[in-house]
Amino acid sequence: MSYRQELEKYRDLDEDKILSALTEEELRTLENELEELDPDNDLLPVGLRQRDQTKKTPTGPFKRDELLDHLEKQAKDMKDREDLVPFTGEKRGKVWVPKQKPIDPVLERVTLEPELEEALANASDAELCDIAAILGMHTLMSNQQYYEALGSTTIVNTEGLNSVIKPTQYKPVPDEEPNSTDIEETLERVKNNDPKLEEVNLNNIRNIPIPTLKAYAEALKNNSYVKKLSIVGTRSNDPVAYALAEMLKANGVLKCLNVESNFISGSGILALIEALQHNTSLIELKIDNQSQPLGNKVEMEIANMLEKNSSLLKFGYHFTQQGPRLRASNAMMNNNDLARIHRSDGPWHNFSALQLDDV
Repeated sequence: MSYRQELEKYRDLDEDKILSALTEEELRTLENELEELDPDNDLLPVGLRQRDQTKKTPTGPFKRDELLDHLEKQAKDMKDREDLVPFTGEKRGKVWVPKQKPIDPVLERVTLEPELEEALANASDAELCDIAAILGMHTLMSNQQYYEALGSTTIVNTEGLNSVIKPTQYKPVPDEEPNSTDIEETLERVKNNDPKLEEVNLNNIRNIPIPTLKAYAEALKNNSYVKKLSIVGTRSNDPVAYALAEMLKANGVLKCLNVESNFISGSGILALIEALQHNTSLIELKIDNQSQPLGNKVEMEIANMLEKNSSLLKFGYHFTQQGPRLRASNAMMNNNDLARIHRSDGPWHNFSALQLDDV
């Protein structure tokens, strides 16, 4: 009979009946046997991996330093095992002699004037580096050393030829200063239709409340002077996009709108693009780098709406699909061609390019 078949007779036993018949001493013994100890768990200390089975009484408290001293003394008193072959210091085998590289006969025949040989013998590493750059040996140095030597008449390389493996030391770029725009003051100027305020820059101001951004959109509906609005990195979301879409339907002065690096979804972007059907003044719109991708369906809708628009000249968005990207690019190209034809046929076609940018 196999071991598995022998265990079948214990399947229907009443465990409660057996436990009720045990004495207190037997229950205590059973608890010691059933302690949750794991000898294979490396995360537990060694003393907790199994039940303590030591019956001897401790001889005293544990003293680590005394134990280490005892082990060290015991190791020193133990005699070393003798080597099978004792060391005598005798050298065996042949002495290694490095091979001499053959001299190139062409280089051996090259002779220089005594003055040049003396100058090269006494030249420093920096001077040799400049000479190598002048002779065109650019593989012996970094690009920075090479071009600095060619562009100067004096010794400019102070590090020598050993600096080839060193990286180019770039100048540290200071961090951009925080945006100093006063949010409340600028909002009041927009509401009061200040003629001196033509650009509103709220970039990278992260603590602007959503109602304040919506108030900017509401104030721009009746503003006649602001031509550029930029809210990059302001944590704007779909309600702000919807408010800006309503603003574009009523505003006829704004020329540039930048809402990049925000939390606007596809529905908010479509609302902005759809509002362009009721707006003919906006010539530049940037919507790239939102928190979530817009998707293929939204990109196709954007391309369809851009093809119906004839006033937008610049559209900032990186399409993920080639089809919508090509259609949007063709739409912008057609709009720019129409604007160029309109400028050439208008009464102001002789203006300079600088003046045309302000129009």
